[in-house]
Amino acid sequence: MNVPYVVIPIALGVICGILGYILGKINFKNDNLLSASLQADLDVCKAHAKNLNARILKLETELAAKNKTATTTIIPFEPSVAENALGKKIKENDLKIVEGIGPKIESLFIEAGIKTWQNLSQTSTEKLQSILDAGGENYAMHNPSTWARQALMAYQGKWKELKDCQDSLLGGKE
Repeated sequence: MNVPYVVIPIALGVICGILGYILGKINFKNDNLLSASLQADLDVCKAHAKNLNARILKLETELAAKNKTATTTIIPFEPSVAENALGKKIKENDLKIVEGIGPKIESLFIEAGIKTWQNLSQTSTEKLQSILDAGGENYAMHNPSTWARQALMAYQGKWKELKDCQDSLLGGKE
């Protein structure tokens, strides 16, 4: 008479154990399928990112080539005219004459390939800011929004205009 009280719990335990094993196998397979699917999606995203980076590099190269061919006139630098207008000696392509650029920022730009007033004048504010950001938080706080315009005036020899512009700026900012 006590047999059903022993057999029923044992049978129920065996059945639950078998069901648990089967459900565990199903979930493990689903986890592997999900993991494989996520890995495939990640690989696709990486491939797209690589293609976009290659496309950006190609466009930047094309733009640089276009800028080189578009600029055929060389404007001679006249140090005495610059000195008279600004009241100090100026070296050709000294990026530090741009208000807001000091020796450390100049070295960052030179490392990035911006070595002349002409280069600086043709560089977008976004590109200048990205160079500053890459230099660290001490550089990221600077605002290069007027630097290309100031560099263009220096490149074109418009020293009086540059002086007037800089007199209206505060640390290179409007």
